Amino acid sequence: MLGWIYNLLKLLLLLILPFILLIRGAVYFHSEYTLIPSASLIASGAITTVLLFIYLTFMYGRMTGRIGSGNVLKRRSMIALLLVLGYSIYGLFFLSNTNAKSAEVRSEFTNLHPIVRLSISTILFIDRDLIITDAKRLPEDYKKMGLKTKKRSLHYKQSSGYVHAVDIRTNGRSELRNTLLIWYFKCMGLNTLRHGGTGDHLHISLDSRDSPGAI
Repeated sequence: MLGWIYNLLKLLLLLILPFILLIRGAVYFHSEYTLIPSASLIASGAITTVLLFIYLTFMYGRMTGRIGSGNVLKRRSMIALLLVLGYSIYGLFFLSNTNAKSAEVRSEFTNLHPIVRLSISTILFIDRDLIITDAKRLPEDYKKMGLKTKKRSLHYKQSSGYVHAVDIRTNGRSELRNTLLIWYFKCMGLNTLRHGGTGDHLHISLDSRDSPGAI
């Protein structure tokens, strides 16, 4: 029984490791080297491609007992690269209407920092009921919501050219699901804050050099 559980956990880790490397790696390059968004994703994407290449090589070796010729290795590399590119493009630009509070919020999706977008798109494969309630804001938006205007907010457009914060609905969801969602974003290296403000929601953000310490 323990052996079966161990093998299952090992398989799950192998399956989710590429996603962790892609997103957590991008956060690392963003935070530690202050790379521009595209460079952070390219760097983490390259590492993820290498990992997928290793996976494909291992599976090929298990089936054939050989590593493969030079042409096979090239094709394998291309397959791994296309998988990463395809997944990244999908995650960066597609958001279902059902996952946004309104058409306006959905239109703001591409204003979010690519790393934040990719982290949301990834969890949507598991949590299909997730709803984004807010993303891009202007200073005057806080007054409209009856809140004090903020001088610094990661909901504002940063020097990266993107908004670094997004709000996710927590109302109508179990505390277990909300807690698991918080831990997911924390594991991906993003900041999380559960607060009221204009209603109970989960605030997710990525560090910005424009506003050190802000979330």
